[in-house]
Amino acid sequence: MNLNAPQDVHYDVIIIGSGAGGGTLAQRLAPSGKRILIIERGDFLPRERENWDTKAVFEQKRYLAKETWFDKDDKPFEPYTHYWVGGNTKVYGAALLRMREHDFGEVRHWGGVSPAWPITYDDLEPYYSEAEHLYSVHGTRAPGKRDPYDPKSSRDYPFGPIAPEPRIGELMCDLKALGTNPFPVPLGIRLNERDRAAPPSHLSQFDGYPDLTEAKADAHVVGIRAALKYPNVSVLTRAKVDRLESDPSGRQIREVLVTRDGQQMTLRADVIVLAAGAINSAAILLRSSSDTHPNGLANSSDQVGRNYMTHHNGCFLVVSSEPNPSQFQKHFAITDFYRGSADSPFPLGTIQLMGKPDPGTIEWLRGDQLPGEGIESIQNRTIDFFLTVEDLPSPGNRITLRPDGSLRVSYTPNNLEAYQRLETKLRELMTLAERGRGRSQPNFFASRLGVSGVSHQNGTLRFGIDPRTSVLDINCKAHDVDNLYVVDGSFFPSSSAVNPSLTIMANALRVGDHLIRRLGAINSVQREVAQA
Repeated sequence: MNLNAPQDVHYDVIIIGSGAGGGTLAQRLAPSGKRILIIERGDFLPRERENWDTKAVFEQKRYLAKETWFDKDDKPFEPYTHYWVGGNTKVYGAALLRMREHDFGEVRHWGGVSPAWPITYDDLEPYYSEAEHLYSVHGTRAPGKRDPYDPKSSRDYPFGPIAPEPRIGELMCDLKALGTNPFPVPLGIRLNERDRAAPPSHLSQFDGYPDLTEAKADAHVVGIRAALKYPNVSVLTRAKVDRLESDPSGRQIREVLVTRDGQQMTLRADVIVLAAGAINSAAILLRSSSDTHPNGLANSSDQVGRNYMTHHNGCFLVVSSEPNPSQFQKHFAITDFYRGSADSPFPLGTIQLMGKPDPGTIEWLRGDQLPGEGIESIQNRTIDFFLTVEDLPSPGNRITLRPDGSLRVSYTPNNLEAYQRLETKLRELMTLAERGRGRSQPNFFASRLGVSGVSHQNGTLRFGIDPRTSVLDINCKAHDVDNLYVVDGSFFPSSSAVNPSLTIMANALRVGDHLIRRLGAINSVQREVAQA
């Protein structure tokens, strides 16, 4: 492992970013023997007591990127994004769901049509299975207990689901009695179940927190750490990629220009892979304009930065009259309305439990409800849900650069009818569930996330067959540049209504196999796998 990157070294592959896409790809390519450099804008996130300190994490924003971006009206905002080795997965909730088979085709919605992908679910399925095993996913595909819309799978999950705490198990039974099919949400967690001498793990501070124990299966712990065991892999931290320089033909990237700790660096490789997240990867290409690429690198289609999606995500808190002492309530999800309902011919989305919210989030959501009641009293009685609804690609929803080089995220919501209907479904279900236990009408604190909620960012460099309407080909190589690939969520043509992380990981494995063949390293990797 090398933590420095000499400028006189010519690499076989440079990977820009170390999150779900970049970290997974690095792990895939490491056994090839090829010289690989991972460039990460952040540093290694320290393991410290503040990892689980609610005030430090949420109020003081200790781990949040110190960034200011601008919305479509040029109003500044702080994006919820993180620059660390492992990217945003260092603080993600590790819900790892597959897109459904029909998501890969054209789907009609309340707000319009989401386009078909240029590959099918069957093309990605083996990589979904591999990613689930790589990231230690806990879940079930047992009849009667599985996700009712779980697509076909060639392998079962490597581990069974996490057991629910009593209050959550009770609610799961109540929702089943109301005719829905709640199921254990697939979670990427490393718990050493096969070690009989290992003590039990009791999870608590998880969603939004770094994991001091490293039980969370993030892209650093699973991907980068494994890759750095190989002497041919290096990582350069605290390094921001300023631009990519192409050769005179415009068909090859010849240099990666980087600023590290205030110093400029020039790095070179045969293959460049962008994995900086859908927003920053688009920004890097826009910053890399030249005579041969006047509108930004790889942008002959004028699609770079366009069709930005981030889901309609929202928090929905049920304030019950009954305490909820659960430490780790993130147990189940509901997809009964994923493709619609009796009163909706169009898809709605996914409901899942989330980690316990911090006091600031509760204060934001409550508005003027329950005046005079303290936050701690309310916090002890909430059951907390996260709603995800598909937003549709739109050319006007895009990433651009302002005159000073700062980022503008222009986003106008669409398909909101689906979100409103899904929220209504949850209100009805939780009202009936509480009444069924003889409890009073619950209060509901709810809000959809705004433009700063970029955790599910995708779609800015869509892949496709036609270079006139897409940035990348089906192998996620830029149509316009022969040695540029992308493995973050920007390749998505549509967003579906499940967390994007597992699809990003699976696609990184798929692209990794393509790159291994391109680099002529397939025999090296096969030998490594056989020895393992």
